[in-house]
Amino acid sequence: MKMLNVGLIGFGLSGRYFHAPFLTVNPRFRLKTVVERSKNEAQDFDSSIENARSVEELLADPEIDLVFVCTPNDTHFTYAMDALENGKHVVIEKPFANTEAEAKQLFEVAERNGLVATAYQNRRWDSDFLTIQKLIQEDKLGKIVEYESRYDRFRPEVLTNTWKEKQAEGSGNVYNLGPHLLDQAFVLFGDPQTVTATIRSVRKGGDVDDYFDIRLGYDNKFVIVKSSLMVYENSLRYAIHGTKGTFIKRGLDAQEETLRQDVLPNADNWGAEPEDRWGTLHSEAFTGIVPSEAGDYMAFYDSVYDAIVEGKEMAVKPAEILRTTRVIDLAFESNERQTTISY
Repeated sequence: MKMLNVGLIGFGLSGRYFHAPFLTVNPRFRLKTVVERSKNEAQDFDSSIENARSVEELLADPEIDLVFVCTPNDTHFTYAMDALENGKHVVIEKPFANTEAEAKQLFEVAERNGLVATAYQNRRWDSDFLTIQKLIQEDKLGKIVEYESRYDRFRPEVLTNTWKEKQAEGSGNVYNLGPHLLDQAFVLFGDPQTVTATIRSVRKGGDVDDYFDIRLGYDNKFVIVKSSLMVYENSLRYAIHGTKGTFIKRGLDAQEETLRQDVLPNADNWGAEPEDRWGTLHSEAFTGIVPSEAGDYMAFYDSVYDAIVEGKEMAVKPAEILRTTRVIDLAFESNERQTTISY
């Protein structure tokens, strides 16, 4: 079995708690090098990991096959382009790029160089989303009439110690949580016909957007994705209404919080969601609690490996990534013009 040597650019929340644990326990990968300009936190996680003090040093290593870009959003395009031009496959944290035009450029270079480029859309393998897909596939809800997906938090004070709340390319809540919610909606329903968005900064002293309401137009259903940092009771994740029933889901997938407790993803019962977060189905056929499917972010990494080594199609495909970046562009245009934009 060919093992892929991996380099991480950045070792913050994304690199340390999302990627490093999966790359460490998956025998198809070797987490070889992490770029940290002054710290040595990667070695605290695993002493066998090498350190690079610059992106240039990492990309100059001929043994590195695959690079994960886990840095602030305004650097994603530059670092990913450098990696592709140096012959490395790339996985880019969301947002894949800050505009559709940038995303197209990255895919053009990847295709020209025979490389894989993809976005880290791990929320496709959240326990709740896998459960929703199963309910729809089993026709438990009938024809979907309205789908609302929310990812809210309560942060009344603007954080001063994070790049996510400072004015820069790709900063703000739309770029932070929008890619996840939009990608999930598109997996279920495909291309929208229209985009209508309201994007605001609702907190005092806020420099970036902290609220969005994006409505995707389809012929036969209403699709709403929303997020706000000013929702005190923020447990609601999904409210889905169909011709046969309604599904209400509260609480978040447990994988992130488990990873933050330094539990590796080869632990028993990985991805199992606590029963108090299971959703409720309301229908004539059945009304009651629906056990959640187990979450499984490892499926993303296996897909990356299969694409690079075996030439299989990526789970998160270029056309799907371009669709998400395009809709984010259209959402900002819709908000600025205060009108509905055709897709």
